[in-house]
Amino acid sequence: MLNEPVDPELQKEQVARLRKAWETPRGWRYISAVNNTEVGVWYSLTAFAFMLMAGVMALMIRTQLAVPENDLISADRFNQLFTMHGSAMMFLFAVPMFEAISILILPGILGARDMPFPRLSAYGYWCFLIGGIFVIGSIFFDSAPNSGWFMYPPLATKAEGIGSDIWLLGLSFIEVASIAAAVELIVGALKCRPPGMRVNIMPLYAWYVMVVGGMILFAFPPLIAGDFLFEMERSLDWPFFDPERGGDPMLWQHLFWIFGHPEVYIIFLPSIAIAAMVVPTMARRPIVGYSWIVLSAVGTGFLSFGLWVHHMFTTGLPNMSLGFFSAASEAVVIPTGIQIFAFVATLMVGRVKISLPMLWIAGALAVFTAGGLTGVMVALAPFDWQVHDSYFIVAHLHYTLFGGMVFPVIAGIYYFYPFLAKKMMSERLGRWSFWLTFTGFNICFLPMHLTGLLGMPRRVYTYPGDLGWDWLNMVSTVGAFILAAGILTFAWDLVRPKGRQPQVPRNPWDAGTIEWTHDVPGEAWGVRSIPHVTSRYPLWDQPKLVERMDAGRYYLPDAEEGLRETLITTVIDAKPIQVQRVTGPAWITLMAAFFTGGAFILPTFSLYAPAIVSGAFAVVCILYWLWTATARVPEHEMKDVGLGLRLPTYASGPRAVGWWAMWITMLGDATAFASLIFGIFFYWTANSSFPPPGATHANGMLVALGTVLLVGAWAATLGARETNRRGAVPVARGLLGLALLLTIAGGASLIVSVLELEPTTHVYPAMMCALVVWISAHLIAGAVMQAYCLAGSVFGKLTPRHDADIWNVTLFWHFLVISIVVTGLMVGLFPRML
Repeated sequence: MLNEPVDPELQKEQVARLRKAWETPRGWRYISAVNNTEVGVWYSLTAFAFMLMAGVMALMIRTQLAVPENDLISADRFNQLFTMHGSAMMFLFAVPMFEAISILILPGILGARDMPFPRLSAYGYWCFLIGGIFVIGSIFFDSAPNSGWFMYPPLATKAEGIGSDIWLLGLSFIEVASIAAAVELIVGALKCRPPGMRVNIMPLYAWYVMVVGGMILFAFPPLIAGDFLFEMERSLDWPFFDPERGGDPMLWQHLFWIFGHPEVYIIFLPSIAIAAMVVPTMARRPIVGYSWIVLSAVGTGFLSFGLWVHHMFTTGLPNMSLGFFSAASEAVVIPTGIQIFAFVATLMVGRVKISLPMLWIAGALAVFTAGGLTGVMVALAPFDWQVHDSYFIVAHLHYTLFGGMVFPVIAGIYYFYPFLAKKMMSERLGRWSFWLTFTGFNICFLPMHLTGLLGMPRRVYTYPGDLGWDWLNMVSTVGAFILAAGILTFAWDLVRPKGRQPQVPRNPWDAGTIEWTHDVPGEAWGVRSIPHVTSRYPLWDQPKLVERMDAGRYYLPDAEEGLRETLITTVIDAKPIQVQRVTGPAWITLMAAFFTGGAFILPTFSLYAPAIVSGAFAVVCILYWLWTATARVPEHEMKDVGLGLRLPTYASGPRAVGWWAMWITMLGDATAFASLIFGIFFYWTANSSFPPPGATHANGMLVALGTVLLVGAWAATLGARETNRRGAVPVARGLLGLALLLTIAGGASLIVSVLELEPTTHVYPAMMCALVVWISAHLIAGAVMQAYCLAGSVFGKLTPRHDADIWNVTLFWHFLVISIVVTGLMVGLFPRML
């Protein structure tokens, strides 16, 4: 069948229909685009712009420190600069850049038309842009946070001005974008692979996307929980981190570093993923040790969650904890080393072509290995005690992150630029940029090891001239400017006009992976037809693959209905199961992001009423978006997708991508809730007065009543799903109405149960009230979902056959009912047992 010729006229008609369906908006409507190719480029360039701004801040810091007793900038401005430099590099560049590049190239690597939720990608981008401008723009108004990028209390909680609130609320807003992108990428890697691409032949990049996406889901929620407590202390004076009222600043350190240490690997692993794509191509052979690399990536991600305490070795931990976390910190070297040795082995047995991407990868391996060696040193508690908070740590941090992230990302940009822009970047400028960057980096940061060993603490505004630090700081400053010259050379090469330059050949690197079947000149449809893949390197192993894709011989070669579509496959074996209708350009995502931004940003200025109104508008926008663009009843139940295969155009439950998105999102949400429960046990074990003697407890009867009512709401929601599926629509509507009433009554009972507590007096009532606030916010979401399903049933969007919405809502309630029961036990029963 694959060898049968396709009528040339039919091919032209198919191409015209596909081009029309995937057309990118032009003119002022361009910003309504949601294609991965557009959103990914915006995301990448925005993250790069934030990185350049953070780099300017670093140069100002280095200039201030070039000579002793310098007064170029004030102490407060210096504090703002190093806080914003770290925050911008971590939250506005490193993680977003991974997600941006993945949104951009993952569909191509998987041979998919687009990601499963393009509007979610666009919404995430606009959230990132608005939040990023808000946070980084504060530096221009002298109101930026100034307590360091990890915002330790009580320094940050007691800080005057709105700087701490900008950091907390602005970055919490950006974390929404990060989690949205993580959900999109994980579902894309699981469900949008081409037929035949089983998990054991999936490109390594997709494996890393899943591992890192999962890490984001489990790492960011503890920080969100910490932000939640932190902002309530700032806004409402609930004393979570105030020792005088039973609080403990150490809880913030735990929550922050449970996020902060995996963050290092969230940054590092995607860069390894880029290396895993570049190295086999440049070695001209398949990667050595594919299975070992996958296992090591998963192992690194798992182990990274067991290392956070090594950032707290100097806080007076028991020796048992020191020994355990020191050993765990050493153990992570093993999977990391396996991945690097696999790359080296591939290069050794291959026929290496030294190209620009390979040059940057070689630089990355050298710099990262040096950073890893100093990482082994600081993982040892006695050594860490000596260099903690010194410039030795600054050097280690930058060797790890620059070698583990910046060098590989630049390598990836040189490698994938022909795929994205159909042009090549300059070989000459690329080599200039590399050597300036590599040389400048080492001149800047290598001396900092010695500066730290000589005792210079980090984050100091200036220093005396008789301590032997002056010449080392001057060398570091010179190196920083050489490094900046290298980055600027790269930036110019990236954005310089290339109109007179010819377009590249289709596969300029002679790579074996499927993204290099891209069209030249480019098309917005992703791939002309979705192929059947049987190899890890299909372009090397499957003859005539490109020719057949271009001829439309594979799946979905047409867009007869004028709709955007991609193929959904099973998770393990990639068997095709559904045609997914993909959403097109829309303004609603931009509006939803704008109002979501208002809900986060306005409380910074104590404008709570406008923030609530803005949040309500955001909910309305999102509901409109979901109602008009998701889980729509299709015009045909089945569709011919090519090669004699017919697939359904609608799916619900575990077969639907929406169900997977909800499941993955709720894993992250459950992690945030677990972080709050961790806080209760932390206070209980660390503080003998939790709860304090004679404390007022929540009303036990009301807590029990509320819990029972809410469990009933969950049961009614589940019953509505089952009765609807059996065709008893009136009964299902009745159960949904009952579930809504039970949710309202149960939530009210829980709230009333804690009204007598005084959360400003002690951390115990504050934690009980915080749990109820958290659950109440989720109950509002759960009630809106129940009402949405009820409306869907009444207006024909939800039927016994088309019931994806109620499957997703029931899944949300499965997670929520667990949180409700745990909250009931924690608020109503647990304190009375202590």
